[in-house]
Amino acid sequence: MVSKTDEMTATVPNNNTGVKDENCAAKKKDQKSQDRSAEMAVENAEDGKHNSCEADAKEEKDQEDDGSDQEVIVIQDTGFTVKVHAPGIDPFDLQVSPQEMVQEIHQVLMDREDTCQRTCFSLQLDGNVLDNFAELKAIEGLQEGSVLKVVEEPYTVREARIHVRHIRDLLKSLDPSDAYNGVDCSSLSFLSTFTDGDLGDIGQRKKRGMELDQIDCTPPEHILPGSKERPLVTLQPQSKDWKPLQCLKVLTLSSWNPPPGNRKMHGDLMYLYIVTMEDKHASITASTRGFYLNQSTTYNFSPKPANPSFLSHSLVELLNQISPGFKKNFAALQRKRVQRHPFERIATPFQVYSWTAPQVDHVMDCVRAEDAYTSRLGYEEHIPGQTRDWNEELQTTRELSRKNLPERLLRERAIFKVHSDFAAAATRGAMAVIDGNVMAINPGEETKMQMFIWNNIFFSLGFDVRDHYKDFGGDHAAFVAPTNDLNGVRAYNAVDVEGLYTLGTVVVDYRGYRVTAQSIIPGILEREQEQSVIYGSIDFGKTVVSHPKYLELLEKTSKPLKVLKHKVLNDKSEEVELCSSVECKGIIGNDGRHYILDLLRTFPPDLNFLPVEGEEMPEECTKMGFPKEHRHRLCCLRQELVDAFVEHRYLLFMKLAALQLIQQKANKLDNPDVMENGLSATTDVAESENLGRSEPEDGKIEENISGLEQAKELAETIASNEGTVDPKSKEVIQNACKAVGSISSTSFDIRFNPDIFSPGVHFPEACSLDSQKQLLKDAAAFLVSCQIPSLIKDCLDHTVLPMDGATLADAMHQRGINMRYMGRVVEFVTKTPGRSQLDHIYKIGVTELITRSAKHIFRTYLQGIELSGLSAAISHFLNCFLSSFPNPVAHLPADELVSRKKKNKRKNKNLGTADNTSWSNLTPQDLWKNIVSETKSYYDYPLECDHVDQAVENYGLQKVTILREFSVKTGIQLLLKEYNLEGRHKPAFTEEDILNIFPVVKHVNPKASDAFHFFQSGQAKVQQGFLKEGCELISEALNLFNNVYGAMHVEICACLRLLARLNYIMGDYSEALSNQQKAVLMSERVLGIEHPNTIQEYVHLALYCFAYGQLSTALKLLYRARYLMLLIIGEDHPEMALLDCNIGLVLHGVMECGLSLRFLESALAINSKYHGAKSLKVALSHHLIARVYESKAEFRSALQHEKECYTIYRNQLGEQHEKTKESSEYLKHLTQQAVALQRTMNEIYKNGSNANIAPLKFPAPNMASVLENMNVINGILFIPLSQKDLENLKAEVQRRQQLHEAVNCSEQLTIEEKLTETEQIHITETIASSDTAAAKTTT
Repeated sequence: MVSKTDEMTATVPNNNTGVKDENCAAKKKDQKSQDRSAEMAVENAEDGKHNSCEADAKEEKDQEDDGSDQEVIVIQDTGFTVKVHAPGIDPFDLQVSPQEMVQEIHQVLMDREDTCQRTCFSLQLDGNVLDNFAELKAIEGLQEGSVLKVVEEPYTVREARIHVRHIRDLLKSLDPSDAYNGVDCSSLSFLSTFTDGDLGDIGQRKKRGMELDQIDCTPPEHILPGSKERPLVTLQPQSKDWKPLQCLKVLTLSSWNPPPGNRKMHGDLMYLYIVTMEDKHASITASTRGFYLNQSTTYNFSPKPANPSFLSHSLVELLNQISPGFKKNFAALQRKRVQRHPFERIATPFQVYSWTAPQVDHVMDCVRAEDAYTSRLGYEEHIPGQTRDWNEELQTTRELSRKNLPERLLRERAIFKVHSDFAAAATRGAMAVIDGNVMAINPGEETKMQMFIWNNIFFSLGFDVRDHYKDFGGDHAAFVAPTNDLNGVRAYNAVDVEGLYTLGTVVVDYRGYRVTAQSIIPGILEREQEQSVIYGSIDFGKTVVSHPKYLELLEKTSKPLKVLKHKVLNDKSEEVELCSSVECKGIIGNDGRHYILDLLRTFPPDLNFLPVEGEEMPEECTKMGFPKEHRHRLCCLRQELVDAFVEHRYLLFMKLAALQLIQQKANKLDNPDVMENGLSATTDVAESENLGRSEPEDGKIEENISGLEQAKELAETIASNEGTVDPKSKEVIQNACKAVGSISSTSFDIRFNPDIFSPGVHFPEACSLDSQKQLLKDAAAFLVSCQIPSLIKDCLDHTVLPMDGATLADAMHQRGINMRYMGRVVEFVTKTPGRSQLDHIYKIGVTELITRSAKHIFRTYLQGIELSGLSAAISHFLNCFLSSFPNPVAHLPADELVSRKKKNKRKNKNLGTADNTSWSNLTPQDLWKNIVSETKSYYDYPLECDHVDQAVENYGLQKVTILREFSVKTGIQLLLKEYNLEGRHKPAFTEEDILNIFPVVKHVNPKASDAFHFFQSGQAKVQQGFLKEGCELISEALNLFNNVYGAMHVEICACLRLLARLNYIMGDYSEALSNQQKAVLMSERVLGIEHPNTIQEYVHLALYCFAYGQLSTALKLLYRARYLMLLIIGEDHPEMALLDCNIGLVLHGVMECGLSLRFLESALAINSKYHGAKSLKVALSHHLIARVYESKAEFRSALQHEKECYTIYRNQLGEQHEKTKESSEYLKHLTQQAVALQRTMNEIYKNGSNANIAPLKFPAPNMASVLENMNVINGILFIPLSQKDLENLKAEVQRRQQLHEAVNCSEQLTIEEKLTETEQIHITETIASSDTAAAKTTT
C-alpha cells in the first residue's frame, strides 16, 4: 500500500494551483500568491526523466477533449487569504487554495523565514484542531479572512527526532556538500552567480539610468576565439560567500542516549550535545515540553536542568539564548535561504551526480551518521518500523482508477513517486551490495554467483551463473541481458495493459560491476522456479509451457509492441502457443497477480550482428560488411527502429495500393481488355518508392492524392468489414499486404516473431517462417540503408546538432540505431560528400568510440581492485589514458604488503576484497593498444593511434572533452583543479584527485500522458502560428506536468522554454525572463550544469535579458555558454557560430567594436565551414561584420564585407528580393560615408589645423536594430504582411498541408502562419523544435 503520509503531501490539487498561478502569463496573481506557490513547490517537488509518448491523432483528440472538460474541475478554483497567528511573531496573511490540505500549510510554515524553527504544532480554527489530511474546502467555517492559530504541541520521541533533523537541514540549507556528494537528490546550479539577482523588475530598476560605459564587457581570456586554454576550475564558479555561515561547531546526538527508565518518567526523550561558536560545550535534553540545558558533561551524566535551563519549545530559541553567534548567523542564514530561487532548493527525484567537485571540509553531522549506520538503510521514515513492500506499492499504484483526468493524474503521480523512491532505494542497496555491506542469501556460493535481498529488493550480479547464457556469449550476454530486460519492462509499462504486471527494475553499474535490482514477486522465494513458471521457458526453449490467461493478456500487447503470436515445439515435440519470446516467463504471485519477467528478447533480433548459417542477408547489409559476429547473441533491434520500420512499410503499403488503383483506372480508360490487377509486387515496390518523391506536375499531384485517399478509404473499409468491396479492389489490398509482409491479407498489420533464429527454439514443420525471416532481414537492411543515412542527412541539414556523446547517442536512439553501430556511423560520415560540414559529428563520434572502449576496459580493470587501492588504481588508469607523461608508476597502498596474508583468508567476504595488484602493471602503451583493439572488435572501427597525444592530433580532439565524457560514463568524480594533461615530466593525476566513484543508474521513466498530449497539441498550434491558443495549451500542460512530476523535470523544462519563447514573441519580456530563468535553473539541476540543453537555455535567457535592457547580465550569460561549449566540444561546432554572433552583436551594441569583430569573424569562419561559403548564414555574418566596421569608420573593410553579402543574396535570392535590395541600399550608404570621410581627410591634409570641418558622427548602433538582428540569428522573424498576402499565404499553406498529409512525405513544411491584431505574422521556425535547431533562420 502506498504510504498515505508520503502520497498526500503532493496530491493533484496543490501543485496544480500553485504552478498554474506562478507560470501562466494569462493569470497573474499578487506577489504573495506567487511566493506561496513557490514555497509550496519546495516541499512537494518530485521529478523524473524525459519519456515521450506516441499516440494516434484520434486518441490524442479524445484525450484533449476529455482533458479540457476535466481541467475546469482541477485548476480553476479561486484561492483565498487566511490570517495566521504564530507565537512570538506578528500575524500575517497567507494565500491558500481550497484544494490544498492542512498539511501543506504546515509545510509552508516550516519553510518561512519567521516560522521555520517550528515543527511540532497544530493549526486551530476557533479552538478546533484541524486534521492534517483534510482538504481546506472540506473544513467548516474556513473562508476569506479566517484566523488560523499555530498552537505548540507536546513532543514525542519521533517528533523530537524530526525537529532535530529539520533544524539540521536549515543549518545546512546553503551548504553545497550534499550536491557534491550526490546525496538526498541535491544537485548544483550556478545561474545566480552570473545574474546576481538581476533578473526581472529588480534588475530593471537597478539598471535604469545606467550608462553604457559602466558595463564591464571584457570576456575572460580563455573564452576568446582562438584560445587553446580550457580551465576546469571555472566550471564551478565560487561566489565570494560560497562557504555557508557557520552557526554551531557541533550538533550531535549525545552518547548518553537513550534516557534511562527513571528519566523517561520525567519526560526525557533524547539528549543532544552541542559546541557553540563561542566554544561553549553544552548538553541539551529534548523533553515532551521542549528543549532545555542539563548538567551532564562528556564523562558525567547529570540530567537535572541547568541553572538557568532556558526551557524552549524550539531548539532554535534555546540556542539563540545561549549563543549570540548562533543568533546572528542563523538569522542571516535564513534570510539568505529564502532569497534563493525555489528551484535552487527543491530536491530532484532522481539523483544527478557531478563529475567534478572542490575540496569540501568534512564536518560532524549527526543526521548523516545516523542515516549511514542505522536502520534507515532498510527503513523509510514515514512508515516507522517497517520496510517498504516495494512490489505491493508498485503494483497498487498501477491498479488505481484512470477513468477521468483527475484520477489519471493521481495515478500517474503515484506511479512516478513510487518509481523515483524505488530507484533511489535500489541504487543505495546496489552500492551497499558491492561495498560488502549486505549479507548474501547464498553465502556459500562463489562471489559472482551470490544474490542479495535488502529492503525488500532482490539484487543479482551481471555474471553468467551456472552457464545460463552459455549459448549466447557467457558473461558478455549476462552483462547486456539486464538492460535488454529493462527495455522490455519499459515497453510493457508504456502499453499499460490492465491485469498484466512487470517487476520494478533498476540496473546499476558501480565499481565495475553490474547489479540488477528488482522488486520481489510475493511467494517466489518459497518455491522453485520450475514450479512457479506457468508460461514461457526457463531454459531458453527446451521446455516451454503456455497459459490461456497469459495469452489473453499478452495478445493485448502484441499489436502495439508488434509481437507475432506464434507456435513453438517443447521437448516432447508438442506445439505450444506463445505471444512473446520463449524467455519471457509468466508467474502468478501469491497475491494472485499475473507477472511477466525476463523480457530481454521483447524486440526482434538484429540480424546484422547475428550471422546464421545458410541465410543470405540483403545487399544493403552485405555492402557494409554485415552480418558481423558480435561478442554476444542478444543483439536486439530498438523499439524506435521497429516503429519506424512499420511506419515506413505502411507508407509503402499505401503507395502500392494507390499505384494499382491509378493503374486500374488508367487501364479501364485506355484498354478495357488489359488485366487490371496492377503490376507485380516487385515493380510496385520500386515504383511506389518513387511516388511522392519526385516533383510531378500539378495534375499528377492531384491524381496521386486522389489515389492515396482512395487507397486509404478502401483499406479502412476492408479492415472494418463494413459494406461490400468489389473483388478487384480487394485484390489491390491483398497484393499490397503481400508485398509489404503484412500478416493479414485484408489489412496492414506487421508483427515480428522474436524467437526466429533463437538457438534451442524449434518450430512446427507446418509453420512457414520464410516471410518472418524476410521481415527481420528487411528491418536490418532498413536500419543501415535508411536510418543511418537519414541521421547523417539531418546532421548535414543541422536539424540535428549533437554537442556531446550523450546528445549524439540520443539522436541515434531516436532513429532506432544502437550504439554498436557507432563505428558504422563514423565511417558513413567519412564517406559523405561535404565531409568537412560533418567535422563536429566526426569528432564527437571518435571521442565516443574511444571513451566507450576505454569504459569497457575500465570495467574489467576495476573488478580486480580492493577498496583500499581504488583511488590509486583509478588515478593510474587516467594517467595511462590521458596524461602525456610517458611512464606513470602506480602507487600501491602503503599497508598492502603488510596485511596480505590476513586478507587472503577472507577473500569470499565481498566483491572488493580480491587480492590483486596486477592493475599497477598497466602502461599507456598497453591501454591504448587495448582501446584500439576494443574499438575494432566491438565497433568495427580502425583507430589509428597508439597514444592519447596521437589520437588528439589525428582526430582533432581535446583532452578535457575526453576526460569529461569518460568521467560521466564511469561515475568518477575528480577534484576541481587545473590538470596539466600535456605535462611530460610528471603524471597529471594523483590518488588525492579522485574524490569519489558514483553509480551509473538506468531505470524506467514513468510518463505524464495527458500532460504530454496537451504539450504536443500546444506545439502543433504554435507551429501553425496560433500563438495564443498554443500558449494556453502549453500552460495547461505545465500544470499537468507539475501535478505528476512535482516542480522539476526535463519535460517541465521544455514547457517553460517554449512558454518563455511565446511570452517573448508576444512582447511580455518580464514573463519571458521569469519562465526562462526557471528553465535554466531546472536544466542545471536535472540535466547537469554543462549539459548541451543547459547551454541552449543560457543563450535563450541572454536574448531575453538583452531585450529587457540587462546588457551586462546578457553578456555574462553568453560568456558562460561559450565557456561550457568550449569545454564539452571545443570551438569547431556550428552552434558556436550562433553563440559568437550573439556575443558579437551585444558587444557591438555597447560599442566594444574590437572585441565584437573577434567574435563575429569567428562566427563567419565557422558558418563558412559548416554551411558553405555561399549560404545565407554567411551573408548575414558578412553584413554584421560590415556594420561593426562602419561603427569603427573603417569603410574599406565594411564595403568589402557588404559586397560579399550582396553577391550571396543576389545569387541565392535574385535581384528583386527584399534582402538584396536592402544590401544594395546599405552599400550605397557605406560608399557615401566613405566619400564623406575621404573629403574630410583631404581637407585636413590640405589646411592642417585650420581646416573648417564639421565633426564626423559615428553613433552607437540602435539597440532596436541590434535586437532585431539577434532575433533573426536566433530564429525569430517578424514579417509585416498585407491582408491579401495573408489570405494567399493561408491558402498556400492549407494546400501544401493537404498534399503533405496525403503523400506523408518526410519533408516538413517550414511556413507557419498566423494573423495578429497588428497585421504581422510571426514565423518562428525553431520555436517548438528540438533545442539544437535554434540556429535555423527563416528567409
